[in-house]
Amino acid sequence: MTRLILASESPRRREIMASVGFDFEAVSPGITEKTVSGETPRDMARRLAEEKAAAVSSRMPDALTIGADTVVDLDGAPLSKPRDRDDSRRMINMLNGRAHLVHTGVALAFGGRVTTSVTETTKVFFGNLEPGEIEEFAASGLGDDKAGAYAVQGRGALLVERIEGCYSNVVGLPIYRLKKMLERLAPGLS
Repeated sequence: MTRLILASESPRRREIMASVGFDFEAVSPGITEKTVSGETPRDMARRLAEEKAAAVSSRMPDALTIGADTVVDLDGAPLSKPRDRDDSRRMINMLNGRAHLVHTGVALAFGGRVTTSVTETTKVFFGNLEPGEIEEFAASGLGDDKAGAYAVQGRGALLVERIEGCYSNVVGLPIYRLKKMLERLAPGLS
């Protein structure tokens, strides 16, 4: 049986994989996430997913490796993880009362080489938040390690009016899309 590796440090991705019954091992990809000039947020998510998958697959060539990366896209510009609470406050203010896109790139690699990759996109609509709500959420630290300074699950759900598309994509891994990719590449794993 082929070993399944998740090239990710994200606890949310590990939770999603475990919650649907995948037997996998999580391994840190050990790459530096850099932006590339002129690259769209959608392309950035896919490239970083491919880099993560390839990095881990080169160290574990006998396993099927999943790489994923999520990028929040506001008007064509990526919102990364906030530097500090002030940056978190700034990002939440930018998203307040507006729609934005969440792109997650997913890549599968075997033998050190990416065999397939996709990008899933979900549209997220923030509610009209009061200044106190923004301050409270930013001060809570719940968005400190998340792209766009929020998570759609937990208390972050109070920021989001609605979504169009895949919920698990906004959490960090479009699990239905991944299942379909695995069915095509490695029947029996999904």
